[in-house]
Amino acid sequence: MAKKSAIEKNNRRAKLAKQQSPRRLRLKQIALDRTAPPEERFAAQLKLAMLPRNGSATRVRNRCALTGRPRGFHRKFRLSRIAVRELASSGQIPGMLKSSW
Repeated sequence: MAKKSAIEKNNRRAKLAKQQSPRRLRLKQIALDRTAPPEERFAAQLKLAMLPRNGSATRVRNRCALTGRPRGFHRKFRLSRIAVRELASSGQIPGMLKSSW
């Protein structure tokens, strides 16, 4: 089980990233637009740099919904590999069987 503080910090980052994404996207489009005047592009780049770092989507870590484990994450289930295996073995995930040969 991951530390509660790490899980909460990641949840705050995800919330902030979702909140800031439209503004970030708009500023990035202005900054990357080659037809815009250089002063406007530079101003957009400065505003983008002034936004909080945790508002970036790349700062959000994928974590297991059950345990908070950051590694071995399956996007399809939003669970870690360990949680997927335990749930699949107990028959909690529909259509998934434990392989044996």
